[in-house]
Amino acid sequence: MTSPDIIVIGGGIAGVSLGYELADDHSVLLLERESTLAFHTTGRSAALFLETYGNLPIRALTTASRSFLENPPFDAELLSPRSLLEFARPGRSDDLRAFYDEISALTPSAEFLTEPEARELFPLLREGYAESAIYEPGSMEVDVHALHQGYVRGLRSRSAEIRTTSGIVGLTRTENEWTVTLADGSTVAAPIVVNAAGAWADSIAESAGVPTIGLQPMRRTIFMVGAPDDVDTSRWPTVSDIDEAFYIKPEGAQFLCSPADETPTPPSDARPDELEIARALDEINDATTLNARHVRTSWAGLRSFVADRTPVVGFDPEADGFFWCAGQGGYGIQTCAALARVGAALVRQQPIPADVSARGLEVEHLEVGRLR
Repeated sequence: MTSPDIIVIGGGIAGVSLGYELADDHSVLLLERESTLAFHTTGRSAALFLETYGNLPIRALTTASRSFLENPPFDAELLSPRSLLEFARPGRSDDLRAFYDEISALTPSAEFLTEPEARELFPLLREGYAESAIYEPGSMEVDVHALHQGYVRGLRSRSAEIRTTSGIVGLTRTENEWTVTLADGSTVAAPIVVNAAGAWADSIAESAGVPTIGLQPMRRTIFMVGAPDDVDTSRWPTVSDIDEAFYIKPEGAQFLCSPADETPTPPSDARPDELEIARALDEINDATTLNARHVRTSWAGLRSFVADRTPVVGFDPEADGFFWCAGQGGYGIQTCAALARVGAALVRQQPIPADVSARGLEVEHLEVGRLR
């Protein structure tokens, strides 16, 4: 492919999902700097679909993504049940109630629970630690690998080209197209460049001479501990507190845990923070009777945010043909289906899809200009 309509930079979930939607009526070339796709953030996700998570634009995108994830256009089972229990410590029930009132419009299945009701759902929760809770019965686990690979197969079925080990060293705008120079000295060109480079999106903008958006990657650590012997946790919910000091998700004979840390970090191959793991273990052992002492394995990923913690999707008003799809934070997996449709509509100069706008999402929430 020597002259595609669109070059997509980044092979994580943002790039492959938007590329898939665009490849329906455009020729697409996707470039990935690593030797494999989804090497960084996408491949290290905690894989949750939570309709009550994030601000209003995030919740709108998440709820609008459910139907795609339930019935994808490729052969894969993407979702499995994993409810969510979010609790408030003593003195925080009023804040939790206010949050419940806020989310109920888009997630009417959510329930406000007392402490005994919460402990019925997650028996390890220590008595007296939680004052109240929100239960989200419709939250799910996502098979991230199947989702990403489904989009990759879909891209190829639509005749898109995918190139790995294709780091970018420069982008220049000449007449009506962008010329992208790769690390091996070769070049490719297209009228539109989509910047879906995750934590490196601002670096790509700098290479193109485009003003940055203040993107800040944040490290998020995850670790595994053993579950109690002879206890079936398969129907237990993921547990978090309203202040996001930690979360716990049952995974067979183990629990996936996180300190829910957000440590500002340069774009990099993130490594787990041992001090945050130790803090989270203390928090988890205070909140539950798990008494975890040994960490079986750990890893980390990057969640990249702009100032208002809402994705940046749209053409840059200061650079013709330069399209942003960045700043998904920790919501990229659960919002990708709707966000890709929104992004494709904006590339085509069309309105946001009606089912997404009906949930309260507006172009102004996503456009680049709000940050400058």
